[in-house]
Amino acid sequence: MEQNGQQNGQGQIQHPSPKRSGASMFVWDLIKVFIISILIIWPVRAFVAQPFIVSGSSMEPTFHNGEYLIVNELDYRLHAPKRGDIIVFRYPLDTKEYFIKRIVGLPGERVKITGGKVEIFNNAHPRGFFLDESYLPSGDLTFPGTASDSDIKLSANEYFVAGDNRLASSDSRFWGPVPANDIVGRVSVRIFPFQNFSLFPTPTYKS
Repeated sequence: MEQNGQQNGQGQIQHPSPKRSGASMFVWDLIKVFIISILIIWPVRAFVAQPFIVSGSSMEPTFHNGEYLIVNELDYRLHAPKRGDIIVFRYPLDTKEYFIKRIVGLPGERVKITGGKVEIFNNAHPRGFFLDESYLPSGDLTFPGTASDSDIKLSANEYFVAGDNRLASSDSRFWGPVPANDIVGRVSVRIFPFQNFSLFPTPTYKS
């Protein structure tokens, strides 16, 4: 008898599988999309890039409050941070907070605030040189913070950072250098507001 099934090419009987309802198929599709999204997005955010929103005015005019940035976390797995990179990092005095600043001093260097400018001493320039920071607002000066942070020698894993708005930035001039382990990544793209979409390459300094 073949009344309750379908006959295949070999004469065997196969019962037709029950069809899922439209609702159950929709729910299952949503679950699959969610799982796939997690498998794709989580590794990207954990190891490649993640979004941050600017809060405050310390990086003006480069960035403004409320702008939406993408931070590249992969770069620093391949090479060390460079002078001029804009980075997001964990605030050394409270690692639950995240700050955005620009790297001006590299590991092993001596950073000194002299005459309203950043002076760098390193192996290539033992007598020092002043940074030509063309990205700063016209006439913007870098004033010392506390006496101890106006002239500082960085260790092998420390970076000196400063905001582009030097008159309104809490940075290494006041609370010291940033340990390499606290750096999250380099700011590479501004994606919002859309009309201000732009990439941020590392500047080239004249010395």
